[in-house]
Amino acid sequence: MIKRLKNKTPGKGAIALTIGIQLLFTAAAFAQQSCDVLIRNGRIVDGTGNSWFYGDVAVKDGKILAVGKLSGYTAAKEIDAKKMIVAPGFIDVHGHVESGIFDRPTADNYIYDGVTTIVTGNCGSSARDLQQFFSRLDSLHPGMNIASLIGHNTVREQVMHRDNRAPTPAEQQQMEALVAKAMEDGAVGFSTGLIYIPGAFSKTDEVVGLAKASAKYNGVYASHIRNEENTVVDAVNEAISIGKAANMPVEISHFKVSGKANWGRSHETLNLVTQARKEGWDVTIDQYPYTASSTNLGVRLPDWALAGGQDSVNARLHNPAIRAQIKKEMLEQLHDYKYKNYSYCVVANYSADSTYNGKSITDINKLMGRKSNAKNEAETIMDMIEKGGAQMVYHGMDEKDVRYIMEYPFCMVGADAGVPTPGKGMPHPRAYGSNARILGRYVREAQLIPLEEAIRRMTSLAAQKFQLKDRGLLREGMAADIVIFDEQQIIDKATFDVPHQYSTGFQYVLVNGQLELENGQHTGVRSGMPLYGPAKKMPVAHAGF
Repeated sequence: MIKRLKNKTPGKGAIALTIGIQLLFTAAAFAQQSCDVLIRNGRIVDGTGNSWFYGDVAVKDGKILAVGKLSGYTAAKEIDAKKMIVAPGFIDVHGHVESGIFDRPTADNYIYDGVTTIVTGNCGSSARDLQQFFSRLDSLHPGMNIASLIGHNTVREQVMHRDNRAPTPAEQQQMEALVAKAMEDGAVGFSTGLIYIPGAFSKTDEVVGLAKASAKYNGVYASHIRNEENTVVDAVNEAISIGKAANMPVEISHFKVSGKANWGRSHETLNLVTQARKEGWDVTIDQYPYTASSTNLGVRLPDWALAGGQDSVNARLHNPAIRAQIKKEMLEQLHDYKYKNYSYCVVANYSADSTYNGKSITDINKLMGRKSNAKNEAETIMDMIEKGGAQMVYHGMDEKDVRYIMEYPFCMVGADAGVPTPGKGMPHPRAYGSNARILGRYVREAQLIPLEEAIRRMTSLAAQKFQLKDRGLLREGMAADIVIFDEQQIIDKATFDVPHQYSTGFQYVLVNGQLELENGQHTGVRSGMPLYGPAKKMPVAHAGF
C-alpha cells in the first residue's frame, strides 16, 4: 500500500537552503552566458524581410547563441553596432570560383562586399571531381563558405569531348552517372550553360535526362539559358520545361534581355516566371545590377564554328570559304541585335596582348589599321579568336530592364564572378560591388526596394533555394555568418574604367563566428568551409575498440 504524505510547512532552514540553491543556479546561469563575440545596439535585419528592430547578437563556437535585448552576457570581443545594420551574411548564388579561390583564398572582393557564402559551378562549368574539390576546400579554409553545382558542360566534355552531336544511349547513361556521383559528393544541383560549347550542341531531352539524375537527389536546376537575346522567350520556356519534366526547382541565372532589339522584353520574360509560379512550379531568378554582361569572345561566332578544340577552330578560320560563312553569320547576328558595329564589346582580359584590355573591338580594329566598319571588326574578332580568344564585357542591356527585374520578389543576387587578381585585366565591376551597389544605389538612393526586402533576397531566399539550412537568418543555433554595415555609407566603388576597387561601408564581416572584416579592414582570417547538398554521403564512422 502506498501511503500519502502529509503537506508540511517548510522550516526557516529549508527556506534558506532553497533560496541558496536558486541563487547558485542563477549565478551559474549568468556565468554560462559568456560568448565569443557580442554585437550590441544594432538595427537587426534578420533576413526574413520583416522590419528591423534594435537588439544584440551573441556568438559562440561559430553559432548564433542569442538574438534580442540581451543582458548578462560577457564576451571576449564586443562590437558596438550603434547606427549600423546587423544582418545575415550575404549568399551569392552565382559564382565561378573554382580556380581563383585557391590562388586568393581570402576572397577579399567578396568579403568587402558582404558575401559570406557562394554557390559556384554555374553556367554548366564546375570542378570535375567535386569530392576532390571539397576536400581541397576543407584543407584550404577559404575566406567564405562554398557550395557547388555540377556543370553540364563539364560532364559532357568528359564523356563526349567537344563533339557537335547527340549522345549515344551509353554516353547519356554515363553522363547521368557522373551527375549522380556529384550529387552524392555534395553538389546542391545541376547547372547548364546552353550558350557555351559543348552544352550548346545538346538538345532538350539530353538536358532533361541529366536534370532528372540530379532531381533524384533533391537538386536544383540552375541554367544559363540557351539565348538571352532575340530568342530569349524560347530559352526561358525551355528552362521552365526542363524543371517541369524533371520535377525539380529551377533557378534562371543572371536574368536579363540583351541586344537593343530586345530592350523592354523583360516584362515578357518575367511574366513567364510569374505564370510558372502561379501554376505551382518553383522557379526563381538571379541578377547582377549592371547593364553590361561578361563572357568570352567566342560567343560572337556561330556555335558550329567552335566545335572541337582550338586547333579545330583555327582550321576553320584558316579556310577561306568557312571563314567567309562564319563572318556572314556574325554580321547577320549583329544586324538582328540592331548594332551597327562591335563598339559595345570591350576586352576585359586578352592574354595575347594585354594592351587591348579595356578597349572595344572598334578601338582595336582601328589600332590594327583597318577601316571602321562591321566587316573589318568581324575580321578582328576572328583574328583574336585564333590567338586564344578573350574575356569580354558586353554593354548590351537597358537600365529600365535591370530595374524591372530587380523589383521582382523572387530575384536573388549573383555577381557571376570569380576571385580576381587585383590589378590584372579589366574585369566586370560586378566582381567587386554587386551587393553594395544594390544597397547603395537602388535601395538607398533610388528607393527601388526596401532595405529589409533586399537583404531577404541576399540571405534567406538564397539559403532556402539552395537548401543551406543553417544559413541566411539571424536565429539562435544558425551559423554565425553576419555582416554589419553603415546603411548611409554603403556603396560600390568598382567601375568599368577602374574595376579593381573594393566596396565601402561594410565595417564587420563574420564567417562562422570569426571576424574576417574588422573596422572596414580585412583581418586575414579565413574561416569559410565547404557546404554540401542534401544528398552528400558522409563517411561511415567505425567504433573503436
